[in-house]
Amino acid sequence: MSSESVRKTETIPEWKRSEVEEIADLIREYDSVGIVGIAGIPSRQLQDMRRDLYGTAQLRVSRNSLVRRALEEVDEGAEQLVEEVTGEVGLILTDDNPFGLYKQLEASKTPAPINAGEVAPNDIVIPEGDTGIDPGPFVGELQSVGADARIQEGSIQVLSDSTVLEAGGEVSQDLSNVLNELGIEPKEVGLDLRAVYADGVLFEPEELAIDVEEYRADIQSAAAGARNLSVNAAYPTARTAGTLLGKAAGEAKAVGISAAVESPDLADDLIGKADAQVRALAAAIDDDEALPEELRGTTAQATEETETESDEGDESESDSEAEADEAADEDEEDDEGDAGDALGNMF
Repeated sequence: MSSESVRKTETIPEWKRSEVEEIADLIREYDSVGIVGIAGIPSRQLQDMRRDLYGTAQLRVSRNSLVRRALEEVDEGAEQLVEEVTGEVGLILTDDNPFGLYKQLEASKTPAPINAGEVAPNDIVIPEGDTGIDPGPFVGELQSVGADARIQEGSIQVLSDSTVLEAGGEVSQDLSNVLNELGIEPKEVGLDLRAVYADGVLFEPEELAIDVEEYRADIQSAAAGARNLSVNAAYPTARTAGTLLGKAAGEAKAVGISAAVESPDLADDLIGKADAQVRALAAAIDDDEALPEELRGTTAQATEETETESDEGDESESDSEAEADEAADEDEEDDEGDAGDALGNMF
């Protein structure tokens, strides 16, 4: 270490050293640490946000130079956040995962009016409809900022959705006045997450902005697809063993009935099938005298009944398979439930 660097270190005020040490200790204490933009947030509203975060996250605002020094001092990967410490920022610390933190911060944002000179965060649109304002000079102000406005039915109306400023454009004083008059608040005020470091990974906001329900559905679909593949490929697992056994039992029973294999387990089904076949044959014979007494008088109605019974006999061959399919559906629902529960814990 050079004498010059020693002199610089010795001249650092004690309060700065203490601040850096305290911030570094906080970074080590929490599972997730991030940088949030706080530009344009009034101090009172910032205090309200800090209070709302109490119990789930901690917001620490300090000099950027001290925050950078603390991140570098920790040197456990968190120093990757140093480049995000520019402008008006704060340090956000939590034991929640980055996805949960991002969701919480986005949910806490509130609409706010936009002032002249600010940059539009997104396209500013004056919606179609009745403004509720009486005819007067305001219609000209609307038209001057690009709104499709006319006086109709005794009031000033916007005839179509009008984009009066695209994202990235600077808000003029005239546009700010018009938006305030209409009560349009085109921006959101809140903690703007820039990056989060957790579990050795640096997360950007776009990586955290996911549709939870869509992601949940994707995971459930993947789990169900994997399970179906396992069953169709006869690949036994703890989740598919019962279904595979049920499916095999159903197929074996169907083969046994088709081949008329004598077995106590198949006796009732074989007898039912034989009875249905006998009745179908009897219905096809025109001479009642040629039939045993119990089968005489067979009519068209009897034919229908025997056909129904025959169908039932055939269906009995696949009953076990149907039960196996039902069991597979239930297992699939269980898989989806398990996947949903696991995802719920994440978010």
